[in-house]
Amino acid sequence: MSARRPPHSAPALHEGHRARKRFGQHFLSDQTIVEALVSAIAPRPGQFVVEIGPGLAALTQPLVERLGHLTVIELDRDLAQRLRAHPQLRVIESDVLRVDFASLLPGADPAADPMGADGTGSARLRIVGNLPYNLSSPILFHLLPWAHVVQDQHFMLQKEVIERMVAAPCSAAYGRLSVVLQWRYAMENVLLVPPQSFTPPPRVDSAVVRMVPHAQPAALHWPTLEDTVRVAFSQRRKLLRHSLGHWLTEQGYGGRFDLQRRAEEVPVAEYVALAQALAGTAPATQPPTQAAESQ
Repeated sequence: MSARRPPHSAPALHEGHRARKRFGQHFLSDQTIVEALVSAIAPRPGQFVVEIGPGLAALTQPLVERLGHLTVIELDRDLAQRLRAHPQLRVIESDVLRVDFASLLPGADPAADPMGADGTGSARLRIVGNLPYNLSSPILFHLLPWAHVVQDQHFMLQKEVIERMVAAPCSAAYGRLSVVLQWRYAMENVLLVPPQSFTPPPRVDSAVVRMVPHAQPAALHWPTLEDTVRVAFSQRRKLLRHSLGHWLTEQGYGGRFDLQRRAEEVPVAEYVALAQALAGTAPATQPPTQAAESQ
């Protein structure tokens, strides 16, 4: 998570480690919140769980006690070294945006049945983490290609971001992030987390979202959906004919789509149907996959 600090304040020292602003570090320190989060995740022995950004192991320790083994992804070299002292942890020292999540699951086949070999989903990944707020959207988008090998995801994020993720059409929070993620996941806000639950405390409220991949999502080229929605919300206060209309013409799209609406008035299903229709006329190269901003 990232939060502004007074100009001359020193980084907070917690358990012998100074929080590093460039990594957006705010360490979970409220045991009541930790217990509530573990309860929401409900880990069971034998499940394959990956934690993103374990930090000082506030969540890591209770998870591994229930699981027996845990894979963690940590970018901070000093924290990764501390974590390697734990015999039940597999530590991957890396930028999470460079990690191939399908490769983390033993025997995982990216083209396999998303329910797993036994049809129960027991072979799939469970991903958890207290995500840095300055990278939350890029991480969420990075995980999309591996949703078919994921059972569920539980992430602590800025409350405002989660509100955008789960927002309904015709609301101020509904935007690019809402559309792309709701196409692939069923999502719910499961826990509110106040700033004082962290060291150092951020200047925003936090929350925990549960993301469960849809068993049978609408088939489409998801970067095309992302690009379509990016253009639609680029001028969200104007009618779509001023933004999406021109772009659809450039793509050679000859179908029907009501452009006398604003982007926030279009349901997810209609954006999905448009992306499917564009599949035959979209450029051969993949559109950019940068994450949603504040739209």
